[in-house]
Amino acid sequence: MAKELVTDFYQSDALRNTETLNRFLHDEMEFHWYSSKGFLKMNKSDLIDLSNEMNRSYLSSRIQFSHILQEDNNVSVRYTYYVTPIESPTEEMILAHFMTIWEVKDGKLFRGYQMSQLS
Repeated sequence: MAKELVTDFYQSDALRNTETLNRFLHDEMEFHWYSSKGFLKMNKSDLIDLSNEMNRSYLSSRIQFSHILQEDNNVSVRYTYYVTPIESPTEEMILAHFMTIWEVKDGKLFRGYQMSQLS
């Protein structure tokens, strides 16, 4: 079930849709993100704000998985995130490469640990 939840989360385009995102995130969710720009610790509200920003900046997005692994209630996913910027609607580009570990609790995403590298 946990692997299916994480797969559904990324395939739903929840990162650009706050209503969908809200369905997947546990109310007490924490997200630890190590990016090429530094460390961020985010909660559910922060991720919803990021989703709103993504929706304003990109016409579309898609994810290409390379790995999805599950152990108990933890799911690791490695993927590339593609976006189509509003400024260039005919050009899809790679935004970044990600490696994320999700802990699932009560059928929702509870703890996330992510590393990313801009393309």
